[in-house]
Amino acid sequence: MRVSVLQHIVFRGKKIWEKLNKIMQERDLNGSQLSKMAGVNRSFFSDLKTGKVKYLSWPNMCKIADALEVSLDEFR
Repeated sequence: MRVSVLQHIVFRGKKIWEKLNKIMQERDLNGSQLSKMAGVNRSFFSDLKTGKVKYLSWPNMCKIADALEVSLDEFR
């Protein structure tokens, strides 16, 4: 069961990147700018984009949503 949950999260990681990237483009932000705003490591965004992220940290997603002033539902 644990493996299937992790696979689901990895799949969701790619979907979240697509949605996050769209918001960043709309607001003319890059990963470096958003990392400063959210207080997360810059590499998080490149790792998310390339699929290297194995899981999505709840605290990081909350920080990003707060920095963008959007609901976490935006990433569903």
